[in-house]
Amino acid sequence: MDIYVARQPIFDRYQEVFAYELMYRSGANKFYSTLDGDRAISEVITNSFLLIGLENLTRGKKAFINFTKNLLENDTATLLPNDCLVVEILEDAEPDEKMLAACRKLKELGYLLTLGDFRYDPRFLPLLHLVDIVKVDFLNASLYDRRSVINKVNKNGRERVKFLANRVETREEFTEAVELGYTYFQGYFFSKPHLVSGRDIPGFKLTYMQILQEINREEVNFDKLEDLIKRDVSLSYKLLKFINSLAFGFRSEIHSIKQALVLLGQKEIGKWLSLIALRNIGENKPDELIVAALCRAKFCELVASRVDLKSRSSDLFLMGMFSLIDAFLDRPLPDILADLPLAEDIKEALQGGNSRLGDVYALVLAYEKGDWEELSRRAARLELDEKEVKEFYLGSLELANQVFFRKSLLD
Repeated sequence: MDIYVARQPIFDRYQEVFAYELMYRSGANKFYSTLDGDRAISEVITNSFLLIGLENLTRGKKAFINFTKNLLENDTATLLPNDCLVVEILEDAEPDEKMLAACRKLKELGYLLTLGDFRYDPRFLPLLHLVDIVKVDFLNASLYDRRSVINKVNKNGRERVKFLANRVETREEFTEAVELGYTYFQGYFFSKPHLVSGRDIPGFKLTYMQILQEINREEVNFDKLEDLIKRDVSLSYKLLKFINSLAFGFRSEIHSIKQALVLLGQKEIGKWLSLIALRNIGENKPDELIVAALCRAKFCELVASRVDLKSRSSDLFLMGMFSLIDAFLDRPLPDILADLPLAEDIKEALQGGNSRLGDVYALVLAYEKGDWEELSRRAARLELDEKEVKEFYLGSLELANQVFFRKSLLD
């Protein structure tokens, strides 16, 4: 059975990544049945820690992994290091004495414990005295429940418990959770930016937007592009450093911005200047955002070669790269796309259009969310093997990690 490992970032209130939840599914099934739970967890542990490598999935952050009652009682969690694992107790686990004893042992060994998608019930009081984090399902909880669960837990002497707002979908929900006292946040809120009425793009970001506009024109004006790049000393330095790296292997050193642009060519310069521009636009954003954008870009580029879109691989790279630009600029996506001379089918795909490019974009979104049913449907439409999709995604994720968290040429 082919195992997929999806991950979802968990943020703190400053929108820095605190940890990742590793989600386990199999094949085209969106959810495991209760009977498959033990096997699912065992396989995701094996694949995450031994085959894929936890360093590629979490980059040194902690990994939240769900544990069934049975695996808790069998001490399965103790096989993994306590400095990188957060044990998440499923919400349907009955807190009897045997399970409580297993949790006490984990606490003594230094593991962090989380109670998943919690709704207050007095029978969980003994468990609340052991867990470090309580996760609340924001999507299915009313405002009263979101607030009252904190008050009830604190009232019972657990003031040190931290709360995690799960399935936060909008900036408004994130703001509400912060005001209610939640410490951690999980969901797709970071890709749905808060619309600030009348807010313009800051001047230094405007230069990068102009660069993005220029490199995506049908015919690039290299003189104008050179002028835009020269306005930013840091960008000029990064471009020359990049083109003189071993990645290109030019025999003589490149000293001119214009020469660098011509040597790279329109397609390559479009890809890499987009990457540098977005990194600078997102200077005050979580690193996870640029990692996700690069991962999507590379994923779309890899898929292009397998679905008769090889001639448009650079276009698909840009489609993935720009898929989170609304989060970088805190502006609605349609407004930003209206200002960029991207191909119309790319714009349509990024806004949910039903096309071949739309299928590629939906494919990467399905993988990110662990929606294997949707992934299977999109892969079938593109005539892709699901095993290939997994390899494309993991390869893209590894590249993103190498570029931004090891020896980045863009710093």
